[in-house]
Amino acid sequence: MGKIRTRIIGDTDVEEEQKKKSKERAARKKAQEMKEEAVDGASVAEDVKESSDEEKKAKKKKMSKKTEREPKKHGSKYLKAKKQVESGKIYPLNEAITLLKKLTYASFDESIELHLNITESGLRGEVTLPHGTGRTVKVAIVDDAVLAQIEKGVIEFDILISHPSYMSKLAKFAKILGPKGLMPNPKAGTIGPEPEKLAEKFQQGSIRWKSESKFPLIHQMIGKISLKPQEVHENAKSFIDAVGIKKINKIHIKTTMSPSLQVDLQSI
Repeated sequence: MGKIRTRIIGDTDVEEEQKKKSKERAARKKAQEMKEEAVDGASVAEDVKESSDEEKKAKKKKMSKKTEREPKKHGSKYLKAKKQVESGKIYPLNEAITLLKKLTYASFDESIELHLNITESGLRGEVTLPHGTGRTVKVAIVDDAVLAQIEKGVIEFDILISHPSYMSKLAKFAKILGPKGLMPNPKAGTIGPEPEKLAEKFQQGSIRWKSESKFPLIHQMIGKISLKPQEVHENAKSFIDAVGIKKINKIHIKTTMSPSLQVDLQSI
């Protein structure tokens, strides 16, 4: 049974006092209930927060796993080619080129690349390879027709040559040509008073090369695997001479798909 409270009837003052106390008890009870609800709400909110934090941590961990790169797995053809390369051997250039011919297994005409570790970064230059790169280079000279094509979004060239007088008209296309590396500039040798001669030079196999901006490394295509070994050798030698043998610490040669071979600097 609940607590029995007596009430005196008839005495007005006493009745008023009892009513007052009854209201105070009711107010205290309501305040207590609200306090308990607030505590429960805070507890629920804390549980939700902890659950949310745990979810965020789990999501972050999952994304971290995704960003971790898995070791590159080579195919059986690459591994077979790799077995033909003597570990730690430094090959004379002629021997390395001959071996590259045997290592090729791709169904396309692979590029031959030189990878140079040099003494300093910031090197750049230009060289004409005696047998070209083996890649057809589309060279365009800026005129009103070419400008009209660029404005339409049609770009059908690998190199763009310009007379200085056209540079003001080309300026509005800088955002289109710049990111593609096609904007003519003096450092690339693509601006000059005789653009026809510049175009002829690039069509004959002239290439502009430079080291990486932050590292003393140069990566350069010097031909195709379909070139004769002697032609590859002459292209390689021309490029190495342009860089300067004294500025080179190491040279590796490879095709697009093959393992790389270290080249003996004394054999160049």
